[in-house]
Amino acid sequence: MNIIGLDTLVFGVDDVTACNRYLIDYGLLPMRSDDRGGRFEALDGTGIEIMHRDDPTLPPALGTASMLRKTIYGVDDAATLDAIAQELHRDREVRRLADGSVESVDDMGFVIGFQVTQRRALSLPAEPVNAPGASAQRAPNVVAVRDDMALTPRTLSHVVYFVPDAAKAEAFYVERLGFRCTDRFTDVGPFLQPAGTLDHHTLFMIQTPPFMKGCEHFTFHMGGPTEVLQAGTRFVAKGYQSFWGPGRHRFGSNWFWYFNSPLGCHVEYDADMDLHDAAWSAREAPMGADTSQLFLFQHRENWAPGGPPAAGDKAD
Repeated sequence: MNIIGLDTLVFGVDDVTACNRYLIDYGLLPMRSDDRGGRFEALDGTGIEIMHRDDPTLPPALGTASMLRKTIYGVDDAATLDAIAQELHRDREVRRLADGSVESVDDMGFVIGFQVTQRRALSLPAEPVNAPGASAQRAPNVVAVRDDMALTPRTLSHVVYFVPDAAKAEAFYVERLGFRCTDRFTDVGPFLQPAGTLDHHTLFMIQTPPFMKGCEHFTFHMGGPTEVLQAGTRFVAKGYQSFWGPGRHRFGSNWFWYFNSPLGCHVEYDADMDLHDAAWSAREAPMGADTSQLFLFQHRENWAPGGPPAAGDKAD
């Protein structure tokens, strides 16, 4: 099934105003933002929708602290949408909504939707790098960094679920929806890629006790590692709390920086994810610091050579 990837994540939140402000400060474009909620988009039209948790139009909550109410995937065409509806209708309720999309639930109880993708095609340059032995990607006198750089996320990258039964959850997406595993952490969960993308993963699942079921984090792709670092630095300057990063993952190779959020989950910036096709063989490793990250930086206040070392720093 030609599922391209995530189009929208829908949240039912406690503090609409704080969540709206958070997503704007994160860098998403507000298509709508008011006291009832809002829609916030990346450059390609993928995005996040915010509603108050008591909004009657929301799908039911998961019964845990998670605020994620629905994950909407974009598909290539109407034929794919019909095939998904027919497949899922074999053993569960499938609803056709007024906008033509399909809604159902997965085997863990997450509400999932499918629509002919509404994302816009992007034609943007990647972050250029000059390296000895290779042709210059930036011409002479073109600087790589500017304080006024626009740092708008490009596309919704992936979502991570906490699930009580990772094996059963994986089987649903692989056997029913045509996802495939690109890598996995032993006894933790798989990285899953739908058929319509080469991105290392669109969905990652982590086995946890049932009371934790929900969204651990979501992330948007930026234009390169410098954008991740600069956007994250701006975010910290606005008062948001860094959770993990910046650094670079091993599985997927993507650069990352995670932040706490009022959406009941972490929110990440990422860039430069590996691409894999059917020739790729999934790797497996135990989950830990050495396998989760190739390297990890720690954010600190600006420092200049010659200045006094911070507490705990070693003075040479």
